[in-house]
Amino acid sequence: MTRRFLALLGLLAATLALSGCGYNDFQRLDEQSKAAWSEVLNQYQRRADLVPNIVATVKGEADFEQETLTRVVEARAKATAIQVTPDTLTNPEAFNRFQQAQGELSGALSRLMAVSERYPTLQANQGFRDLRVTLEGTENRIAVARNRYIQTVQDYNVLARSFPSNLTAMVFSYAPKPTFTVANEAQISAPPAVDFSASRPQR
Repeated sequence: MTRRFLALLGLLAATLALSGCGYNDFQRLDEQSKAAWSEVLNQYQRRADLVPNIVATVKGEADFEQETLTRVVEARAKATAIQVTPDTLTNPEAFNRFQQAQGELSGALSRLMAVSERYPTLQANQGFRDLRVTLEGTENRIAVARNRYIQTVQDYNVLARSFPSNLTAMVFSYAPKPTFTVANEAQISAPPAVDFSASRPQR
């Protein structure tokens, strides 16, 4: 009876120790970040599935810029070729490769939409207009999904680096997770150059 009591007491003490050092919080945030990551992948896949329909519609415009279409097709192929595994969330290099590939597809699609403005018949095509609206909605969903992932990873990483939960992270190998960054961070952090000399009226 005494041994059983001591065993139960030891189990209770271990449970309290684990919960007090952030173990349960690591489990919760790890699951939340995985769920948020799955939603990011879901929205990226939704966009990738739209691309063939967009390309097929644009090809109906006989003189549309072939180079722009080629870049979209190549960027989609590169983005969908990357194998995303559970290790991607703990491997900064793999995560950055994934992010770069998705960024290239974003840029190629943006270029395609900008060029399409110069084709009145394409703009009048109801199918293309519908696809454009769907793409814009998907891009918004991607932004929301990424923001949710960033927030959950931030909470997880703060826990992994804070005392005393960082001791739990060391014991159970809970490494900080990589997060999304701005691809052109250096460019957007530079102050814009403002020059009014060219716009002065001639006298």
